[in-house]
Amino acid sequence: MAGEIVGQAAAASHGVDLVPIVALLGAAVIAVPLFKRLGLGSVLGYLAAGLLLGPSGIALIHDPESVLTIAELGVVMFLFIIGLEMEPSRLWALRKQIFGLGVIQVLICGVLLTLVGILLGFSPIVAFVFGLGFVLTSTAIVMQVLGERGELSTPSGQKMVSILLLEDLAIVPLLAIVAILAPSGEETDLVHRLISIGAALGAVALLIFVGRRIMNPVFALLASTKLREVMSEAALLVILGAALLFQASGLSMAMGAFLAGVLLSTSTFKHQLEADVEPFRGILLGLFFLAVGMSLDLEIVAENWSIIALSVVGFMLVKAIAIYLIARLLKSSHGEALERAILMGQGGEFAFVLYTTAASAGLIDAPSNAIFTATVIVSMVLTPFFLIAMPFFMPKFQQSLDGVDEPADLRAKVLIIGFGRFGQIVSQPLLAMRHSVSIIDNDTSMIRAAAQIGFKVYYGDGTRLDILHAAGAASAEVIVISTNNKEQTSRIAELVRGEFPLAKVMARAFDRAHAIELVRAGVEYQARETFESALVFGGAVIKVLGANEQEIEEVLEGVRDRDRQRFELQLAGQDWMLGSRLLLSNAQDQARESGVTVSSDAVEEAVSKSIGPGEPGGR
Repeated sequence: MAGEIVGQAAAASHGVDLVPIVALLGAAVIAVPLFKRLGLGSVLGYLAAGLLLGPSGIALIHDPESVLTIAELGVVMFLFIIGLEMEPSRLWALRKQIFGLGVIQVLICGVLLTLVGILLGFSPIVAFVFGLGFVLTSTAIVMQVLGERGELSTPSGQKMVSILLLEDLAIVPLLAIVAILAPSGEETDLVHRLISIGAALGAVALLIFVGRRIMNPVFALLASTKLREVMSEAALLVILGAALLFQASGLSMAMGAFLAGVLLSTSTFKHQLEADVEPFRGILLGLFFLAVGMSLDLEIVAENWSIIALSVVGFMLVKAIAIYLIARLLKSSHGEALERAILMGQGGEFAFVLYTTAASAGLIDAPSNAIFTATVIVSMVLTPFFLIAMPFFMPKFQQSLDGVDEPADLRAKVLIIGFGRFGQIVSQPLLAMRHSVSIIDNDTSMIRAAAQIGFKVYYGDGTRLDILHAAGAASAEVIVISTNNKEQTSRIAELVRGEFPLAKVMARAFDRAHAIELVRAGVEYQARETFESALVFGGAVIKVLGANEQEIEEVLEGVRDRDRQRFELQLAGQDWMLGSRLLLSNAQDQARESGVTVSSDAVEEAVSKSIGPGEPGGR
């Protein structure tokens, strides 16, 4: 029925058949956000949408291969952008993790998964393609999870990013290997083989020469025209030209685009090129995954469900065990190794690229391609569920106390609880005035780092009364709470105020609401962590704009005064809108200082629109 509708729409039109285009865009717009909302990732959304529209679904699109041919340009552009990120300095900084850990994991997992493929009954070459494709982890899934957890810059996160980087690089030689292994269809003599090799080497040399000597001057000339569309056209010309050059010489289009990206990675136009290419890359790569989903033959999957199930279990289990053992042999902790194994145990997007290329080259047949693609898709679907279960298997985090002392009978005039970036600055004027200071913190890595620059920090949890007694809270004149967690700060403030009534308590506040909470808990002084620094910054801005020192001081003091009045109103429990007279007065004062006359009615209307009843205000 859907196919008949498409045919009627196409027959009725006198131009471009928009039905498939609208269907593809609509399916992507609906499926991708939905799948991301469910925690399954955008790639699976594209695949599901493609499956729905393709021959195995409602058959709205009968020829997925025609879509796939155009969509492969998305992969080409993706590799160009990866090449742009491959600056020599970055590669050198991560060389041990990329070319050490990354290479070890890819090679060992590749060998083991190839053996699994052979045990499953595939020929060695087909098993090699199957296994090496599954080695390539889903960059989309891993980067999304690491980003959501804020672990991209952690040591364990950096190791996974390095491995992903190597796997992204590995797709280029893998595609070349597939091209070499592909049956040529006819016998070729040594001369023809040497000519083919020479043509490939010549293409590489030509692209390197053009990239190093010609591209930058040309881009500089085009930039001088100040026409954005010309730069976009030039970027596409570089990518497609490099891809065409390599394709004509018998190499991979993706390899040509990648090398072009590397050659431009240090160019002054790098970010402009990336911004110009990114929209095309995103659309075409999404179209590629849609085409992969459309190409999945559910009839073949149903006929081979047992081999697919065995492949998913065997490949994911062997890959996860290999990753875990490699991590442990390279001195990673049990928790870090387990997390890496679960997070990187699935196949990824580049497997589709490899399998599709292998199928196009005649290295694997359509049923095998369907089985391999289904195996990767199922592994990607299962990964979010494994991540949900992962915390139950992770060991409880225990900090090493090697080289760290716990407080015992400390005596000082000031006790600082929390020695992060805020507490470190607080301590400097105290030490400059030679006041005695005791410091506790519950982050052992920070304590060791502080010791290297001459600070003695003791390990202790400020929410525990016994720790506070050992740290000398009972004899301290001032207790400074500078922890970076507002709930923890509030608990400590309540505990200290109740147990040590003679000490003056001063606390770091997260925002206005937290400051009110601390004052009500009984602290003598609180400071919002961003308020004064933001004021100083604002003062620097108006100084650049021409204000003199007296004007700056008057303006900043006016802001402080108005903030104090707002704070006192809220502290007294008055509703925000009950302080509207103060707001009107402040707004009129600010307008008058700017030389603008504003009526009370106009200001009141603006305030009522911008501030809802009971809104607590800013930081």
